[in-house]
Amino acid sequence: MNEKAGNIFRRTIFFENPVIVQILGICSTLAVTNKLLNTLIMCVGLTMTTSLSSLSVSLMRKAIPRKVRMIVEVFSIAFYVIIFDLFLKAYLPEISVALGPYVGLIITNCIVMGRTEAYALANSPMMSFLDGLGSGLGYSLILLIVATIREILGFGSLFGFRIFGENFVNWTIMVMPASAFFVLAVILWIFKATTIKKR
Repeated sequence: MNEKAGNIFRRTIFFENPVIVQILGICSTLAVTNKLLNTLIMCVGLTMTTSLSSLSVSLMRKAIPRKVRMIVEVFSIAFYVIIFDLFLKAYLPEISVALGPYVGLIITNCIVMGRTEAYALANSPMMSFLDGLGSGLGYSLILLIVATIREILGFGSLFGFRIFGENFVNWTIMVMPASAFFVLAVILWIFKATTIKKR
């Protein structure tokens, strides 16, 4: 399958966005989007893992026996997640603690596994890398929107810097994981309504 790089990014970020179109990666969407900095780090980790694991699987695709392909995919994903996790613990310990077990759960994220299984096994390394990168960026786009809304309303800040005066009353509910569900639902509603109108 030959696909232009530009088409890959349009497809993965907009038309096949893993969160709002395929409804994947919802756990991290609900769990780590209360602060923008934590969300950004999580997005970097997932994007790196998705792109590099897709590249690795594509490079090995002709040598992987079909019966053990999923085990190889999981090992490849786990390798990059462990590197990212160790990096956080060494250089960003506070964020590592804040993200807790959710970094390790990237291994089980269906976006990462889905791209290696559905695309990397059948396409060239460079196309697979771009597909993984685009899927990670599509995931990141939605998470960063959710995190921005939640941090502004829940803490009155962005990246920890207060943007409202002392009279602003923080919306406590926006700090709770359930609020991410409602924010995401609104984004989904806007996206679906816009898509239907275009048709």
